[in-house]
Amino acid sequence: MWNEIYVEEKIKDSPRAAGILKKINRTPIIIENYNELWGRSKKPYLQKRDTLNLFLAKKEGQLLKLAPDAYGTSGELHYYFIHAYNCIYECQYCYLQGYFNTPDIVLFINHEDIILEMQNLVDQQKGKKIWFHAGEFSDSLALSHLTGELSLYHDFCKKNPNALIELRTKSVNIKELEILSPLPNFIVSFSLSPFEIGSRVDLKTPSVASRIKVMKKLHLHEWPIAIHFDPIIYEDNFKKTYQELLIELERESLTKNIRYLSLGVVRFTKEVYREVERNYPDSVIHTGPMTKSFDGKVRYHRPMRLWMMNSIKELCLSHGIQEDKIYLCMEDDA
Repeated sequence: MWNEIYVEEKIKDSPRAAGILKKINRTPIIIENYNELWGRSKKPYLQKRDTLNLFLAKKEGQLLKLAPDAYGTSGELHYYFIHAYNCIYECQYCYLQGYFNTPDIVLFINHEDIILEMQNLVDQQKGKKIWFHAGEFSDSLALSHLTGELSLYHDFCKKNPNALIELRTKSVNIKELEILSPLPNFIVSFSLSPFEIGSRVDLKTPSVASRIKVMKKLHLHEWPIAIHFDPIIYEDNFKKTYQELLIELERESLTKNIRYLSLGVVRFTKEVYREVERNYPDSVIHTGPMTKSFDGKVRYHRPMRLWMMNSIKELCLSHGIQEDKIYLCMEDDA
């Protein structure tokens, strides 16, 4: 998978870095700081198809970021933690293609530092429910068999019942989860698209059917699971395709057993949208009319967005998902 592997001098002898390198079985190039090379010159996003480099580094500076309004369920504190940059998958709508100068992947190994910041925040907010989300800058499970950090976050949840961790993923790589016991505040959430459209826009990811199979397996082992219908992409038959997806989820007894479900329509910053047009000019993403929205993002106009989300919400209700488990993601009051 990797063209070159770079490791920062200050962490090259750490047990975590050594463990990752042993699994990869490659000799790394030692560097002073990943920022000296990573993203210094523009590397086209689609070049990841041919050459993809891996950097192992220590994350310095901000380890937690306050999530924007409407990122998660309302009325609670939401943060995301930064465990990696970039993703091995190639979703056509991914904002990372216009966010960094490179698709090369950085894995940060100082998870203890991240957890210490999380603990400090929990201690400051005594008794309050606080969410910590993984998966904002990289899939939370795709490389977890290499990085092996999930047990640390699992222990944090054990010690802090008012803290919740959400692992956002499109992966079916649950090896590290299978050696852990389920916790009510350690949640695995899967992004799903209708079957046919998922095969067209979620490139290099496990199929939607494979994700549902893994969701079923986790549910049977009593893991709390959640679903993101995000991004919803317009097609003339979008309601029919979501109906088919919900029928399958109901058949697998998942619609009545999820913690929550979010609905979000495809959206981009102006810069990312230019990259999407350049990288995927024939994508179904371009079917619906896009316009600048209330938050500066490029998306369908508001009446269309709300019609789409409310249509799918009605389908969700008809297939057994409770209304109080459904929320709109990254939307103003609707």
